[in-house]
Amino acid sequence: MANILLVDDDLQVRELLTIMLTHDKHSVVVAENGAEALKTYKSRKFDLVITDILMPKQDGIETILALLEIDTKVPIVAMSGGRGAMLSSDFNLDSAKIIGANAILKKPFTHGQLQEAITTAMNTPRHA
Repeated sequence: MANILLVDDDLQVRELLTIMLTHDKHSVVVAENGAEALKTYKSRKFDLVITDILMPKQDGIETILALLEIDTKVPIVAMSGGRGAMLSSDFNLDSAKIIGANAILKKPFTHGQLQEAITTAMNTPRHA
């Protein structure tokens, strides 16, 4: 299975997703924000990154752009629940898709939707 970097500022979300991912036999390393994720990504190889969009220090959009500068082929799943009318999850996820996320997840989502997004991201070729 995949070696996954999971990025989310919400501890409960990180814990729940870690349980789901390890249940599916994935190896998971977590980061609380984009800045921490980039430092972690540079230190080891990951097969997939799953990142939230709205986070402190460095948001998911900045994180996706920076990850793709480091590794143009890394599969990325972006997830968002949005906050208010100006920061809707649809806007955030559309933006993530435009800049390079292979798959998107609108919070809340099911375990099955998570599995589907991982499959999509890992099987979508990226054109550098």
